[in-house]
This record gives sequence, structure tokens and C-alpha cells, in this order.
Amino acid sequence: MSAITGANSVGSPLVLEIKGNALDDGPGIRTVVFLKGCPLSCTWCHNPESKRVHMELSFDPAKCIGCGECHAVCESGALTAGLQPGPDRELCSRCMACTEVCPSMALEQVGQEMDAGAVVAKVVKDHPFFEASGGGVTLSGGEPTLKPEYCGNLLRQFKDEGIHTLLETCGHFSWNAFESAILPWVDTVYCDIKLINPDAHKRHCGTTNTRILENLEKLLELSRLGDLDFLPRVPLIPGITATDENICAIGDYLKARGASRVQIMAYNPLWHGKSVKIGCDDLLAKDETMHKFMERDEVSRLTALFEARGLEMV
Repeated sequence: MSAITGANSVGSPLVLEIKGNALDDGPGIRTVVFLKGCPLSCTWCHNPESKRVHMELSFDPAKCIGCGECHAVCESGALTAGLQPGPDRELCSRCMACTEVCPSMALEQVGQEMDAGAVVAKVVKDHPFFEASGGGVTLSGGEPTLKPEYCGNLLRQFKDEGIHTLLETCGHFSWNAFESAILPWVDTVYCDIKLINPDAHKRHCGTTNTRILENLEKLLELSRLGDLDFLPRVPLIPGITATDENICAIGDYLKARGASRVQIMAYNPLWHGKSVKIGCDDLLAKDETMHKFMERDEVSRLTALFEARGLEMV
């Protein structure tokens, strides 16, 4: 089914991936359900394939063998016989017929329709790993709260199965929808705080941080009352979020609002390749610093800025 008439038309997000045996998205061994679509447009997004709500076509030129099978089934004229340098995305109807005939998997569908029951059925198979490790399921993205009813339905079914639930969010959501549809069924929330300066946030993330900070303060209040396990997180992006000014401001902001701990997420430059595969604009492609992993000494130095403000690093 075309993404144009896909799951989003009936209120359900597309599932990007269901990844088992995850160790970096919450306590214990977890299964992470990545949902497609995000209200932000961060210039450094580590999952650029999750930003758009609709189904997308991924093309890996390194895998292409030039067989022409895709050209034969493409009715929109988006694919040439040789395929290189890639599909014409303006002509592509996203019918995904080419992905079904590509023998080398150079062409792949990004995002699929799955109802909540199908997602739960796949995740519960990992229940023994959750029990043995204190793990559970994590909803991530993209931004799961874009579809609060679907997200809440998933979390409710996981709770019915006795599975620990965790939500990873950018914080840009309707509090009323979150409070009614999601909060009753979630054990833990991780919320990113990227930039304190609203103008910088709008420049690098596509919108100001007003709603994010409002929601973050409400989450912190629930945490202080003991009603929610909550963890703020800060992605370290060279020259953007990973500056002394921004880190100190975030640390001061969190401490002033009763936060006791924070988690940093080290920069991973491998997202550039993902952007190329889905034809997404990479505004940082020419910045050499964005193609390198951050030095450990620099991560440690920034960590010390949080610790100096009495925040425990998780």
C-alpha cells in the first residue's frame, strides 16, 4: 500500500523498526519500537529516516548491481535502467514495487504499517529476556507522542503483559493528550533537552523550545512527587549543543527545577550515510567535525560541567 494512503490516514504511525536486544534505551535488555514521524527537524538527527511520517524509499548505491529489475516495474519513471545516481524522488509514487524485485536489497522500504496487536505480538516473544534482566519495551522514533492514542494503546497492552514500559520523547507534544492517553501506562520517560536558547533551538531543530521546556517542567514535577520515573537527556552535538555555554545553562536549569540526574548521549556521525540513502538534505555534510566521533576527553570535560552542578550522571 502506498504511504499516501497508509497507516497515517487512519491515525496510526508507521513502524520504522522493532529492535530486540537493545542495551542503550533504558534499563536491562529491551526491545525498542521505533515509530516514524517527528515534529522537530534537527539538523543532526541520528535517525533521519524517522523524521517524515510517510513511507520512504531507501537506496544504497554500494549495493546496486545495475540489473535493471527495478526499472522494469517502476511505472512512475523514477528509476532509470542503470539506476545511478539514484531514484528521482519527485517522480517516485512510493509504491515500493522496486523493493520487491531488487535482488541485492539496494532498494528498501522505510516504514511499514502494523496495528498495535501485531507490534505487541512481536515484542512479547522477548518477555524472557525482560524478566531475566529487568528490561522491557521502549517506544522511540521519531516521536511516539505524535499519535498519542496509538502510543497509549501499545503501552496499555504491554502493561497488561506485565512488561516494563519506557517512552523516549523530544518533549514537543500536547500535555493534555499525553496525560490522558500515555501517562497512565508508562513506567519511565526519557526526555531530550537539546538547547536552552530558543532562537538556537529554532535554528537547529525547526521550532522553539517553549513547549518542550513547559512539558519537561511538568515531568520533573511528577518525578519529584514520586509519580513517574523520569530522566532528562542531552545529546552532545559538536559546536551546537556541546558548548560550555549550553551545557552549563542546561545544568543550571535542571538543578533549579529539582532534577537530580541527567544522561548525556555521545555524538555518532554515522547518520550522514542514512541521510544519503533516503535523499534527505544534510545541512552539515560539509562540516568535517560532524563526520568524527567526539573525543572521550571532551565528553568527560562536558560531563564534569554537569557534575559540578550537583547532577548525577546516569
